[in-house]
Amino acid sequence: MMRQKTCCAFVVAVVAGLVAALSAFASGGAPGAQQAQDNATWTYAGKTGIGTSFERYVDRQYSDTGPSGPISRVWFSIAQGIITETAYGRIDAAQIKDLQFLVTGPGFFAEEKTATDHQIEYLTTDAAGRPTSLAYRVTNTDRDNRYVIEKSIFTDPDRQTLFIRVRFTASQDNITPYILINPHMANSGRYDVAYVGRDRQGKGYLNAREGHGLFLSLRSTASFVKMSAGFVGQSDGWQDLNDNHVMDWDYEYADDGGGNVAMMAKLEPLNAGQTAVFDMAVGFGASHREAMAAADASLAEGYESLLAKYNGAGSAVGWEDYLAGLYRLQEMINSTADNGRLLYASAMVLKALEDKQNPGALIASLSIPWGDTTPANDYATGYRAVWPRDFYQCAMALLALGDRETPRVAFDYLPRVQVQSTHVERDGITIDSSRPGWFLQKTQVDGHLEWLQIQMDQTAMPIMLGWKLWKNGLLSDDELVERYWQMLKPAAEFLANGGDIKVTSAGGVEEYTVEPPWTKMERWEEQSGYSPSTEAAIITGLIVAADIARQVHDPGAAAWYEAKADEFTGRLAATMFTTNGAFTGGEKNGRYYLRITKNDNPNDGEKIEGSNGRPAINEKEVLDAGFLELVRYGVLPANDPDMLDSLPELDAMDLEENLRVKYDFSFDGQAGFPGWRRYGNDGYGERTDNGGNYSGSNSLQRGRVWPIFTGERGHFELERLKAANNGQISQQQLEGLKQAYVRAMEYFANEGLMLPEQVFDGVGDNSTHHYTVGEGTDSATPLAWSHAEYIKLVRSLADRNIWDSYPVVRDRYTPRFKHNFPTLFLRGTFNNWQVTPMTLKGDYTWQGDHVLFGDDPEERFKFDVRGDWTDNYGDNPMRDGQADPFGADIPISQGAGTYTITFDDQTLGYQVIKE
Repeated sequence: MMRQKTCCAFVVAVVAGLVAALSAFASGGAPGAQQAQDNATWTYAGKTGIGTSFERYVDRQYSDTGPSGPISRVWFSIAQGIITETAYGRIDAAQIKDLQFLVTGPGFFAEEKTATDHQIEYLTTDAAGRPTSLAYRVTNTDRDNRYVIEKSIFTDPDRQTLFIRVRFTASQDNITPYILINPHMANSGRYDVAYVGRDRQGKGYLNAREGHGLFLSLRSTASFVKMSAGFVGQSDGWQDLNDNHVMDWDYEYADDGGGNVAMMAKLEPLNAGQTAVFDMAVGFGASHREAMAAADASLAEGYESLLAKYNGAGSAVGWEDYLAGLYRLQEMINSTADNGRLLYASAMVLKALEDKQNPGALIASLSIPWGDTTPANDYATGYRAVWPRDFYQCAMALLALGDRETPRVAFDYLPRVQVQSTHVERDGITIDSSRPGWFLQKTQVDGHLEWLQIQMDQTAMPIMLGWKLWKNGLLSDDELVERYWQMLKPAAEFLANGGDIKVTSAGGVEEYTVEPPWTKMERWEEQSGYSPSTEAAIITGLIVAADIARQVHDPGAAAWYEAKADEFTGRLAATMFTTNGAFTGGEKNGRYYLRITKNDNPNDGEKIEGSNGRPAINEKEVLDAGFLELVRYGVLPANDPDMLDSLPELDAMDLEENLRVKYDFSFDGQAGFPGWRRYGNDGYGERTDNGGNYSGSNSLQRGRVWPIFTGERGHFELERLKAANNGQISQQQLEGLKQAYVRAMEYFANEGLMLPEQVFDGVGDNSTHHYTVGEGTDSATPLAWSHAEYIKLVRSLADRNIWDSYPVVRDRYTPRFKHNFPTLFLRGTFNNWQVTPMTLKGDYTWQGDHVLFGDDPEERFKFDVRGDWTDNYGDNPMRDGQADPFGADIPISQGAGTYTITFDDQTLGYQVIKE
């Protein structure tokens, strides 16, 4: 992305003078005034693909001596048909802004990104079209049909290399391609040095560095006819070709103390019908020699071998191995509406968003929101960072898929981002906290602090994750004891009791007191007060902490956590449910949960602060679906009267656009696919007057629809249907949920199966980006949370139970039937030993209906508590109707037919009744 849309008058004058003076002769160092170097930005955030190699753990770490071989620490992204931000070393450390082709021909000069129509597909899929690795084929077709560029993109799984196979086809004579790369090394575009040249064999290189320990080198099997380095906007290749469509300059380096640099190589021209097939590799390393060696080794090994290893063919470890290890993946396919395509992609996307230098560090996205207008002059991570809330969503989704390693490694990472003492000096900031245990708001993957405010849900969710890991057998009882005293108990103590906080930084001193359930920030990181979504997490965190405390023989703490959770639960409506709201008429009765209350009075109409350019507003005018989390976790039943009263306002389509939250979308000629904004009066999105990017404080900005809320509502509707039918749900009802909510999320994904943070809702002017209604914007794609919510919804429908609900919470506050097992599944010959969920029909009584067995005398089955064989029941040879832990398979003795099977998890008795 070499062309800058905004450029100071000085730079324009410099370029005009340079073109005239230097066209005839250009060598040595590229000109570029240092004062004009602060013009770097990132790229379009709507990625259509991301990728990195899959690597196996060794003792929950990544090791160059492990089964994957040397660990590749390279991540790439794709947007607008070109390679965009590419990281090396750490996932949050971009080294490349973009890499694309420029093209000249008779009477024209074109930029690949802007002059072509883009198509993306996965290089490898299974027979059903589901992607099996994060390798892509991008086909860019010139809009005037003069050339086609096809690129196959992935990383070398054993080296620090980005690999691209190119097929460039000309449709007319004298078409010349040029390779253009814009480094942004060490996560900024300000301090880079570029240099080009040839090695002893005459082979060209495009190299860059920052400092003396970070290098990249672009090498190719194609011949570089001519090369040049320059400063972006002044002496780079785009400026050179834009002048007269001829590469006049051949600067050997762009230094001048460093800056925003680019390198370009001219390739051999092509005539009509000719196709050039060649490979490019960008190597990274700690030296010029190391970076070039990595690129050369990848080129020498070649496309076929590298792709096979990347995929996991034969004995190689690759993405196919990761998918094969997700033991719940196959059985979840039937709960998707696209035969598992987005499910497979989502699984790989979430795994790809883990850092390999800091195992378990799961980031929010590889994008920087609205990156094409976001300055890149200084170090910035954007969403390439750790938030414990997004982190929790990812870990829970991976656990839902049957990944039994990554969620545990992620849990082990969490102490690095926890405040573990009363006095902390970190990254130039001093934190004094009367009670430690809370988690940092946003950090780099190595734990370095970026943002610092206390968000109580981010302190609860690590406890919730620990409980789930323990109940799913990924955390042993002994390990639980250690983690309880080290991490979970301090977090629970803060949830229950709060503390006094003092933060001292260069900007001054901030002091405040956290008195739970009040939070300094809710999940949108903008407001303090009492938040339904935050309190749902606080209460859940305390109840599961109590369950853990009893397990580790800390009964006093358990009783205290439960007492505080009971207190908070008893005040939910009093503190956050208005009875004289701003919205009435029709089904709206003015009774609903608010987004947040500044104090504990939801009826006083206090204003909440303005943010993202939007003004302060009466708290009763701000609708938000966060209250649905109270049902998800089990704090309130789905048929709670206050919960049901809140839905008409939330779903009202007749509100003014600024306050309206719900929108319906049409896809493929079918209408009614639902979506919701974060809340009314949201300004975190594009402008409504010209469709321009979010910029922080413009009053005309508008937050758009987020796909995660379609997933959240799907979870709620699952529970609401069950609540209306004594805990049961029919197959027809499940199909309805799938077609409404799962399918909507699948439509929100782009052509590369990447789910965005926001989709365009059709409100306001759209002239800047020309978004399609219902498709992603420039905010951030893919968003880990969006993919995680989709996976969890699919698992919930497969289980007929909300996956990230907490039985100990539900049993305490919304009991239906008593039970000892969190879930129970049937496995047997009737389902090829996969899992079929049983339903709780009464106290301790689970039932499987309409189980069809054949006439084979070897028909048999077993009970599986968690669906992973870690806790299963069969029967002893006497077949006395009493199940035995890890007992033998239970045979079917009454012949072929349909059976009802029941199990009592109190007595362990079971019955097999032929219908």
